[in-house]
Amino acid sequence: MFAADSGMMLHAPSRRRTVVEHADGGVDGVLATSIGNGEDLGPAVRHSFESGKPEALLHQLRNIVRKKEVEIEELCKLHYEDFIVAVDELRGVLVDADELKSMLSSENLRLQEVASALLLRLEELLELYLIKKNVTEALQTLKTLDMIERNYIQNTPLKPLRKVIEKQIPALKLHIEKKVCSEFNDWLVHIRSAAKEIGQLAIGQASSARQKEEEKRARRREAEEQSRTGVGDVACALDIEQIDEDSMLEFDLTPVYRAHHIHTCLGIEEKFRDYYYKNRLMQLNLDLQISSAQPFLESHQPFFAQIAGFFIVEDRVRRTAGGLLSDSQVEAIWETATAKMTSVLEDQFSRTDTASHLLLIKDFVTLLGATLTRHGYRVAPLLEVLDSSRDKYHELLLSECWKQISDILASDSFEQMVIKKEFEYNMNVLSFQLQSSDIMPAFPYIAPFSSSVPDVCRIVRSFIEDSVNYLSYGGHINFYEVVKKYLDKLVIGVLNEALLNMIHTGNLGVSQAMQIAANIAVLEGSCDLFLWQAAQLCSVPLRLVERPHAGLTAKAVLKASQNAAYNALVNVIDSKLDEYLALMNGINWTADEAPENANDYIHEVVVYLDFLISTAQQILPAEALYKIGVGALSHISHSIVAAFLTESLKRFTLNAVIGIGNDLKTLEAFADERFQSTGLRELKKDRSFRDCLVEARQLVNLLVSNQPENFMNPVIREKNYGALDYKKVASICEKFKDAPDRLFGSLSSRNTKQDARKKSMDMLKRRLKDFS
Repeated sequence: MFAADSGMMLHAPSRRRTVVEHADGGVDGVLATSIGNGEDLGPAVRHSFESGKPEALLHQLRNIVRKKEVEIEELCKLHYEDFIVAVDELRGVLVDADELKSMLSSENLRLQEVASALLLRLEELLELYLIKKNVTEALQTLKTLDMIERNYIQNTPLKPLRKVIEKQIPALKLHIEKKVCSEFNDWLVHIRSAAKEIGQLAIGQASSARQKEEEKRARRREAEEQSRTGVGDVACALDIEQIDEDSMLEFDLTPVYRAHHIHTCLGIEEKFRDYYYKNRLMQLNLDLQISSAQPFLESHQPFFAQIAGFFIVEDRVRRTAGGLLSDSQVEAIWETATAKMTSVLEDQFSRTDTASHLLLIKDFVTLLGATLTRHGYRVAPLLEVLDSSRDKYHELLLSECWKQISDILASDSFEQMVIKKEFEYNMNVLSFQLQSSDIMPAFPYIAPFSSSVPDVCRIVRSFIEDSVNYLSYGGHINFYEVVKKYLDKLVIGVLNEALLNMIHTGNLGVSQAMQIAANIAVLEGSCDLFLWQAAQLCSVPLRLVERPHAGLTAKAVLKASQNAAYNALVNVIDSKLDEYLALMNGINWTADEAPENANDYIHEVVVYLDFLISTAQQILPAEALYKIGVGALSHISHSIVAAFLTESLKRFTLNAVIGIGNDLKTLEAFADERFQSTGLRELKKDRSFRDCLVEARQLVNLLVSNQPENFMNPVIREKNYGALDYKKVASICEKFKDAPDRLFGSLSSRNTKQDARKKSMDMLKRRLKDFS
């Protein structure tokens, strides 16, 4: 059985054969051989169960399975490495095939490109050979004709033949002239149809050159800014690019050269020059006609491109056609075109009512001017038209800005702007340098201004860019001062006026009025940024902008408007305070007993003052907060004094004065606490919040004094009653009654102290009357 098993395993790989042979020992080997030979294992299984030892058979079978698993694993390991290598090689072949395919495709495209160009050149070469052949034959014919006419016709022996020749020569010349003129007329039609494309290509080149120049300026501005701030390395590069415009603008003048030469040979050069000039002038007059079927905004580019193409062709003819056109003729044609173009521009500009439309036309006209200047044409009249329209352009621009800014202010709630994301902070704060610190704040960030401030800054920045765009490439070399003038107009005549309208007619609340005042302060500080942006776009060195007295006039105007905003705020506050102070009408001015606490109205006043100071502390700077507090408390003090002077109050008693004194104590306590808690004490002002109540306090002190007549003592008056006015004191004292009048009041016993106070008060009244 072993021999047979070895014979049957000859077809297996050597490694597998070794494993099997190693396993062929004992019963396991016999069983494995039987399984390998495909023999029936039924008898062996039946025998194991009959002998009562099936476990032994199962154990043998498990051993065989384990051995076969080892064989399989060894076989897989052996061929796995080969398989991986084969897959890698196949993958490499696929990559190489793709690269080869790509290379072949690329080479094919390159070959086709080169071949296409060569085929075009070949076609051009063949055409030139044909032209050369035709020209040679034409010249030879002309020379032959000339020789016959000059040398041989007189020597012709036969008179009839001579007559025939003399008759045919003019006919031949006429035929040649007609043939050449026919070709030239075809060229006239072709060149007119191609002129617009020639002009568009040339203007496109001028636009590309301008864009490159603007990129250079941007790099210079960036380098200057880096140099100014000391950040980054400044790199300088010399960018030189030569463009042969004649090679870029390809058009065929061969028919012109041919016709000119043949007419010269025929002795009628002047006739052709006149013919050329008249026909081209006629074409120009057609080109200068404006179509009424299309708006000028849509037709101005093809209109000017056609004219540009015409004069580019004429410049080439003048330079290369051997005197076909004189300089004076070209100048006359150009003056005709200039007069028509300036007339068209003036008419169209007078009709245009949109700033962006004017800017589009202006940009294209300056490109036209740059294009034709390169060809030697004088474009100053065109630039003068643009310059004369700059005021109208800026008026339209200012009108648009007025509407935009008015809409922005009208839609603003004048609440502090809440910025939730970093990109919003960059867009609304950093881009306009409105940050109070270089450290990125935590979000949400509450800005000291409302949403209208960055929106207005965007409008101003756009205005500066539009102004610079219009004034660039015109007749002015240094137009920074012009931009600055119009920028002042924008800030003063538009932004400031819109803010004043909002202040005076906006029906604002207290917090809104505060926010407008804070906004104006921010915008005033932004004037330096606006001027810096204008200088940067005008390529003006920043050192010139930073000189003393080089700023915007608008900055001082906004400062004045900020004061107007504060005044409006004070009026709003005073009006609101008057509503609460009107509650003083409920005071019992002839009370029998002195109150122990303050009057009810004063609590309403204190609540409002607390709201006012808290709101102002969040929105306004410390100086403005101080002004608001001083104004409000001064108004309350004046109002309390005025309450004693009102005509409706006929008399009041000491008890009522004591109640007012309690009111003042409440106000003074509030004033002291807020002056301390808001940090205003650090401003080192000469006048505290308490000092604002001094007039009312001195009046109350005078009325409750045991010796009011001391008011007339200059020393005491200066020390204790310096804030009081003689006339006001006289009027108030006339209404003062020490005790309410009662029936038989004169018979009642009086306190000695009261009697003394009354006598002193009567003395004061008499002396005040004498003084007045």
